[in-house]
This record gives sequence, C-alpha cells and structure tokens, in this order.
Amino acid sequence: MTEDKNNGKRMSRRSFLKAMGAAGMATAGLTACGKRDGGATGGTASGEPAGEMTRRTLTGDNVSLLGYGCMRWPMKPSPEGKGEIIDQDAVNKLVDHALSHGVNYFDTAPPYCQGLSEEATGIALSRHPRDSYYIATKMSNHRLYGAGLRGKELYDASVKMYRDSFKRLRTDYIDYYLFHILGSGAGMEEMRGRLYDSGVADFILKEREAGRIRKLGFSFHGDVRVFDYMLQESGIKWDFVQIQLNYLDWRHASGRNVNAEYLYGELTKRNIPAVVMEPLLGGRLSKVHDHIVAKLKQREPEHSVALWAFRFAGSFPNVLTVLSGMTYMEHLQDNLRTYSPLQPLSEEEFSFLQETADLMMQYQTIPCNDCKYCMPCPYGLDIPAILLHYNKCINEGNMPKSGSDANYQKARRAFLVGYDRSVPKLRQANHCIGCGQCNPHCPQSIDIPKEMQRIDHFVERLKQDSGL
Repeated sequence: MTEDKNNGKRMSRRSFLKAMGAAGMATAGLTACGKRDGGATGGTASGEPAGEMTRRTLTGDNVSLLGYGCMRWPMKPSPEGKGEIIDQDAVNKLVDHALSHGVNYFDTAPPYCQGLSEEATGIALSRHPRDSYYIATKMSNHRLYGAGLRGKELYDASVKMYRDSFKRLRTDYIDYYLFHILGSGAGMEEMRGRLYDSGVADFILKEREAGRIRKLGFSFHGDVRVFDYMLQESGIKWDFVQIQLNYLDWRHASGRNVNAEYLYGELTKRNIPAVVMEPLLGGRLSKVHDHIVAKLKQREPEHSVALWAFRFAGSFPNVLTVLSGMTYMEHLQDNLRTYSPLQPLSEEEFSFLQETADLMMQYQTIPCNDCKYCMPCPYGLDIPAILLHYNKCINEGNMPKSGSDANYQKARRAFLVGYDRSVPKLRQANHCIGCGQCNPHCPQSIDIPKEMQRIDHFVERLKQDSGL
C-alpha cells in the first residue's frame, strides 16, 4: 500500500476486489428482489425496471439502495412574483412514484431549496403510511455558527432548528439524523464550536436515547482531521456516516475534500455503513468532456453516462443507500432502472472507470456541485450558473484558447452567447467584489472570488478580441 495525498492509505487492489467480490456482495446486508436478466438498464418497453429495488439491511432497516436526495425539488415562479417556490404537485408525484417502485429513504435538511425542502418533503410523505419510508434530516447549524452565534445563543437556535424539523416533516421521530457538513469552514475549531462548546451534541445524544432519533450519523466535507476525530475520539457510536463517493473522487478528490477510498475504507474497518452523497458530483459526471462520453459509449452504447457513476457507488457492499437529487421524473425513472436491481461492477469495469477518472483529470473543470450552499450572494451573483457554464464549455470542447486555433471564433462566440443566456448580466462574474462570504459555505473548498475574477477576466478578453 502507498500513502495518498489525503492523509490516508490506499486500499490495495486485492483488498478492493475482496470487498467487492461476489461473496461480499451476497453478504453485508444486500438483498436484490427480482431477476437480473434485464441488467442495469433492463426494463420493459415502457421503461419500467426489470425487477424490484435492491435493498441493504446494514442498519437493521430494509433500506432501498437508491435514496431520494431532496436538495433539488422542482421549483416554479411564486404567484406573488417574488422568487420561486417548490412545485408541490410535482413533488407529490415524484414521491408517489418513488415509493411505489421501492424507494424508501428520503434525505433533506433545513437549508435545502431555500429552506423549503423539509416542508415540501413532509407534505408529500405524510400522505403515505409512516412505516413505509425513512426520513433523514440534519442539524444544519453551520450557518448559525457562521453568523456569529456561540454558546447558549447557538444552542437555543440549534434546538429550535431541530424541533422545527419535526413540524415541517410532520413526524414525531426522525429515522436518520445527521450533524451536517462537518469538516467544512474552520474545520476542527468550527466542529467543536457547533457541537461541543454549545452543548448541541449532548442534546442530540439525549434525543437518540429518548427514541426521537432512531439512527445518528454525520455528513462530512473538508478537513480530514474532523473525520478521523469523529471516528476515533468523539466517543459517539455512529449508526452511519454520509460521505462523498464517486469514481472521480475515489482517488482524485479536489481541494480540501478527501479521497473516498480512504473515507470508505475507514468506515468499513469499523463496520459503520456509508450513505453516499454526490454520486454524480452535482451532475458533473453526467456532463463530462466529449472525449469521455465517447469512451463510455464505446464500451456500453445503450448505457447513459450517469449510469456508470450510479453503478460504481452502489457496488460497494458497505454502502447503505446512494442519494440522488432527482428533479424530474425521467431522472427518477432512469435511476430506478439502474437499481432495480443493481448489477454490481465487475473487477474489470472498476478498473475501466479508474482509467476513465485518470483521463478526466486532463480536462480540469471547477469542482462545483451546484449545491447552492454559496447562495444567496449579497451582491446578486448567480455563482453556480457562472461556474457551470464555464465547465459546460470545457466539456463540450468550446473553450476558446488561442486566436491561432482554427475553431477559435466559433468557440469564442459559443462561450459568450451561452454565458449571456445562462446568466443574466446583472448576475455575472464582473459584479463580484471579493467579499468572500461564500467561501466558508462551499463543501468543495472552491475559492469562489478567485474563480469569479478569473472568469471575468477571461470573458473581458474574449469580448475585446474580435479576432479581426
């Protein structure tokens, strides 16, 4: 084994294959109802899954391998003309379809969808028997801490957040509760302030003892010292831990993030189930460079690009569920076909995806996952839209480089026209003043003001260079 850059040891190929082998998949609490003859993209002509949802029983609950991430519910314009609201009818239909096809794990949090996700999720789920689904939500007091609250003031606001979750979700118990986004911001100092100095950790542990929280975990981004402390020194018995895991982050995590190979390995050593977030890296692994698309399609022409990432995340036997923020019915239906049932990766397919990840590192994009934690910007920028347009042009090969390139003018026009269409002029990068209020909230540790300045300078250069 060799030491990696993220303070962890790489899992040897032999260890990985042992973990993902057929014997391992048959144990570790994996159940797959129905036949496998449809494969990962199998199904009827109508698009229905080939069999029943694959499930895992790692926590004692019979949990669907596909979990519903409620961060990206469909939105619509507010009737009052002020911003957007959640399209509740659309949410209800998505939840009904998910439940009827075996999805029973729904993950939300107080800040999701501009603070509207818990309420919308609660409305949709409460129309069904309470024992037909599992609710996951979070202690999201990182913003309270960031706003300067400390001690009793932070404790009181955090307890109110916790109790409000019950009201919005229309329940008297939470199945899976998490300390949210530990490791971000100021790392160890922030974690101690949010959980221990304020007394919030003691309060939540008592709530678990009282049964109002059935399973307790944390979600991790950022400083690996926080992750290691939580597992080794916190003294808390974790029922599960939520980590970012996908085939790019397995060995190529960017910024302050940690290779998933290390995170998953540490959890597996302790028999702590992993909940997977960002299997698509906020959609980045479904919108990869055209060269990568060609590589994946050459291998499996009928498979979607996203399917490879979902199969990768679900193939690890210590994964309880894989969260996907499915905004539209076609997203849900595609993922249902992938996991109903799951066709785990073979050894050779795992190696193929690692080669693909190595190749992707040659086409560097900004690691924005469109989580919108950086929003709202006090100066009105649409930060995710700016970053995603930049990434889109890289992936499509429309990144103008030099005026001597044969396709320079075409790429230049595509970038500028697309930028104006994707981002209103008053919300573009040139309006960033570098205040840095967004940076502590970014789980990918992007230096957002630096990227805004770089993109603004790039745009201005393109505008001034007519190529004439």
